[in-house]
Amino acid sequence: MSNSLVTKNALARSLKRLMLTTALPKITIGQLTDDCGLTRHTFYNHFRDVYELLGWVYQTEIIEELEEYRHYAGWKQGFLSVLQYIRHNKTVCLNTFHSIGREHLEAFLYQVIYRVAECVVEEASAGLGVSPQAKREVADFYTLAVLGQVIQWLKAGAQSDPEEIVRRVSRIVDGNIARSLANYGMAPAPARA
Repeated sequence: MSNSLVTKNALARSLKRLMLTTALPKITIGQLTDDCGLTRHTFYNHFRDVYELLGWVYQTEIIEELEEYRHYAGWKQGFLSVLQYIRHNKTVCLNTFHSIGREHLEAFLYQVIYRVAECVVEEASAGLGVSPQAKREVADFYTLAVLGQVIQWLKAGAQSDPEEIVRRVSRIVDGNIARSLANYGMAPAPARA
């Protein structure tokens, strides 16, 4: 492991430890560097601010693990793994969600869900002659729908079983992505002026 990665991981562990007891906006770079025995200069060699470090934590702990689930047969397991990560890191994720950093968490979750939805839509659209714009619209729609479920779960304190959320979303989504894409394929071309 490179020195840079060792340093980033040390900062990430300190951030997660501090987030167990301190609201995200109140965590300072000084507290982080004191906690892991690094200098402020070292922090700034790797990150602009605490939010960028938090983004790196989520990137390395969630996104990199999801690559194998970016297809129709695997999206449910990928979604479940994200929810299980949130539940396992509940205090940290809820701290992010209930702080000024909420927008970072929502943007991050949108990106994670969209990347999977994009692959599922691409796979489901095979042979339908659907435009790239239609694919983006369908992927965006289902991403926002799934993200809404995650946000409601977080608002409720991430109490309910992640597997039940996946089952509920699956009942709604299964088959509907293909139908949505087929609707785009059947839609008449807009009239030209």
